[in-house]
Amino acid sequence: MLSDIKEYTLSSLQFGAFPTDYRDTDEAYKNSRVAILGVPFDGTATYQSGTKLGPNAILNASINVEPYDNELDEIYTIGIFTIGTLNIEEIHTDAKKVVDTLYQTSRGIVKDNKFLVTLGGEHSISQGVIRAYKEKYRKLSVLQLDAHLDMMGQFGGTRFSHASVSRRVVEDLKCKVTSFGVRVVSKEELLFAQKKKDAVSVFYAKDIHDNDDWHDQALETLEDHVYITLDVDGFDTSIMPATGTPVPGGLGWYRTIDFLRKVYKDKKVVGFDVVELKPNPGNEAPNFLVANLVYKNIGFYKKYTLHT
Repeated sequence: MLSDIKEYTLSSLQFGAFPTDYRDTDEAYKNSRVAILGVPFDGTATYQSGTKLGPNAILNASINVEPYDNELDEIYTIGIFTIGTLNIEEIHTDAKKVVDTLYQTSRGIVKDNKFLVTLGGEHSISQGVIRAYKEKYRKLSVLQLDAHLDMMGQFGGTRFSHASVSRRVVEDLKCKVTSFGVRVVSKEELLFAQKKKDAVSVFYAKDIHDNDDWHDQALETLEDHVYITLDVDGFDTSIMPATGTPVPGGLGWYRTIDFLRKVYKDKKVVGFDVVELKPNPGNEAPNFLVANLVYKNIGFYKKYTLHT
């Protein structure tokens, strides 16, 4: 129920500027297949902070997203309702409490059978949403766009760090993780990935940035039900400089979109998040890229997943 979920959230802009004909927010939520939730958290950031400003930057940019997509038609007709942003004012110094609160909130949205889109915020938040989805889908795998593996045992004194999120997903939530666009790996993470080779698959940016030869192999690593987490630092810095750790050598827009399209065609995507946008004042292009990335993924869900 929306009233229960609202206990955990603050109001925000709606995603996009799309025509609607609802009497009130309860009716809008009930009739929307997609629910959007922002999580303005960057409490474990270790290089550049500022991702807490990401959700509002995405929502602000989304107002200028064209409702019609020449591939996917009028995506918004699926019903897109923005619940608001997670209220973390009193817990923002405790990453575990933030993750647990997001889990409780996500759990209600998932129970309402919504396709949940989460806007970060830093990457640590993903584990809260994935936990909620894992309760519904016993065999759930996670597809991760990222410059990093995020498989440290702990970082900065917490197991709930952005650098440990995928480690938690594999060890604690027992999900397979397939990462693509990776170009930074610590020795600890490499050893963990080798040890957990049945649960961890890695596609390095240097091997995939200029070809599609890896697509089928990557798809084979995924379960039928897939949660997608998109860390924007997986993109090349030429199109995505607005992130806390802008690592050179990332992926381009079209090749990333082409792969994601195949995932939606081949698997049942249950939800996704976009994280690690650190808005750079005066440069709206990265914010607008993310807003379009969100809309495109919703369009893929509508066309390829919803009615299968």
